[in-house]
Amino acid sequence: MVHICGDEDDFATHGLRAFNHIFQDIVRPVRSGALRAQPGPQGKVTVLVGGGSGHYPTFCGFVGPGFADAVVMGGIFASPSIQAVATIGRLAHRGGGIVMGFGNYAGDNLNFGIAAERLRAEGIDTRIVVTTDDVASAPPETPERRRGVAGDIIVFKIMGASADAGYDIDAVEAVSRKANDRTRSFGIAFDGCALPGSPEKIFTVPEGRMALGLGIHGEPGIDEHDLATPEVIAEALYSRVMAERPPEARRLAVLLNGAGATTTEELFVLWNALEALFERDGLTLIAPLVGSYATSLDMYGCSLTITWLDEELEGFWRAPVNAPVLCRHKVEGDWVPASRQAIAELPVHYERAETEAGSQAGRCVARAIARLAQTLHEEEAMLGRIDAIAGDGDHGQGMARGSRAAARAAEAASSAGAGARRVLEAAADAWGDRAGGTSGALWGEALFAFSTVLDDRSALDARGVRMGVLKAARRVREIGKAEPGDKTMVDALAPFVATLERHHEQPGPMAEIWAEAVQEALAGAEATKAFAARKGRAKTHGDHSKGHPDPGALSFALAMQALSPLVADLI
Repeated sequence: MVHICGDEDDFATHGLRAFNHIFQDIVRPVRSGALRAQPGPQGKVTVLVGGGSGHYPTFCGFVGPGFADAVVMGGIFASPSIQAVATIGRLAHRGGGIVMGFGNYAGDNLNFGIAAERLRAEGIDTRIVVTTDDVASAPPETPERRRGVAGDIIVFKIMGASADAGYDIDAVEAVSRKANDRTRSFGIAFDGCALPGSPEKIFTVPEGRMALGLGIHGEPGIDEHDLATPEVIAEALYSRVMAERPPEARRLAVLLNGAGATTTEELFVLWNALEALFERDGLTLIAPLVGSYATSLDMYGCSLTITWLDEELEGFWRAPVNAPVLCRHKVEGDWVPASRQAIAELPVHYERAETEAGSQAGRCVARAIARLAQTLHEEEAMLGRIDAIAGDGDHGQGMARGSRAAARAAEAASSAGAGARRVLEAAADAWGDRAGGTSGALWGEALFAFSTVLDDRSALDARGVRMGVLKAARRVREIGKAEPGDKTMVDALAPFVATLERHHEQPGPMAEIWAEAVQEALAGAEATKAFAARKGRAKTHGDHSKGHPDPGALSFALAMQALSPLVADLI
């Protein structure tokens, strides 16, 4: 639902007022809409677009050079009035006539249509272009019945660019209709939206399901499926839009659009799956867009829009634009698929150890990191649940992701014949790079510190392992600034190290000493359940993690436990 609302009757009005104030370098305010701050030349065709509010940046964000000359806005999901459309048309007219663009909805057709009649009666040549890109809303045999959805962005951008290029009103209308005829969209929703001031959503989608083909006002869809992987979602969008692809079409304008609550990061993940489909079919993308361009308040979902370009349409899609929703110079060149895009990286080279003992030690380290990664993968969900009680719930993911990267790097280094130091160094860098967050930095630095006591010529021994653990522990304390009792990784690390230190003076079988140290680490993690907040570390809303072990301490203890069977091999 909309949480920042005020008087729901003024929601759209207040939003428009703020928009006009914020973007005053591009637009100037008029009642119920906006005009370009710098009007086009006399004789230019005026592009006027509009519709209901609640879809920002559709339609306000379309005003500016290279896009629309003016916008007229109605209330939430409601058409602007006849008077508003006609008045803004008069204010924006530069003598070349007006082309109105809006989505195919009953209220818009009625109000824009009557306003156009009034303007024609006053001697202003006024044309109408209605977008009909939503393939879910009507079959191909009756495209005139289809709704206008996110295709507005591409169609109106081409419309505005053609007008700015000096096309007369007949040509602007013709190229705009061609763009609409070659544009298709299909959307899905994971959850509905709520009107400002309403505690209830217009529609809902059952947990774990996704609704296919819903409209931007919550109009009924055509199907409902279980929530799926990005690849399956991409195929669902792609197949329905591409089903109407003209046989000769190879060059595309593409928009992956968020419905309002969908994060851009989610859209980027979905884009990876979509791009693979475009590449599979040998299609060329021209200036693709990913983001929230046509929203429905707080609806959670996304849509795919494709416009099949010819030379004329492509030129206008590439044209420069300066509008709140889109600001770019003229687009040059075609988009290179990610699979063929060179990524700047330093070359990785692992030197082979000078001795077989050194290479053998490197292989032992790689096996240890692989075993550790397997354990953290198995415990990922549990660690995440514990972390979610008082944190952000990402500890399990971070540990699993970091250790997987470390295992891959260690395997690559050991396969090249590297010694223990280089293998562990490679694992440390990979862990810190991929895990992210505090735990990633701590584990990466700990492993790197451990590696500095090893060499690439010798076999591992008990002394090297003990010294490595001690140096790793010192590094963790140094950069983490934590002490025992702070409910961190140190609560398990400190007793683990203390046990190894205690047996330094009383040597025994390393496997037995390691097993004892693991038990102390597990006990330390368990003890964090009784955590008493230290000065400066109390939670704002109380310590909700009481009664649960600290995930950092527990993951360390579990990792060391995973290595127990391999300790004999390591030394």
